[in-house]
Amino acid sequence: MIELIGQIFIIIGLFFDFIGCLGLVRFPDVYNRLQAATKCVTFGTCSILFGTFLIMGLTAAGIKALLCIFFLVLTSPAGAHAIAKSSQKAGVKLWEGSVVNQYQEKTN
Repeated sequence: MIELIGQIFIIIGLFFDFIGCLGLVRFPDVYNRLQAATKCVTFGTCSILFGTFLIMGLTAAGIKALLCIFFLVLTSPAGAHAIAKSSQKAGVKLWEGSVVNQYQEKTN
């Protein structure tokens, strides 16, 4: 039963990773692509790793999967924030269809 739940988590993670890859190809600017990449990692990859943990159990591989989840959840949003802020400071323009730029409104 646990293996079936683990496989379901892996399938869900693969779905999120696939949608995230489509977002990287389809979205128009760096900020939208960054959001797609961050969601892809946090939901997709962490779900795959959690499914791996459920299948492997409390073995060395299972504990490593849990540690990877912890570090991905810790570093992915921080890295995305750093890239977005440096892109904004470097003058990378938003897509012309973007409605609001809250960061620029706060700095002016």
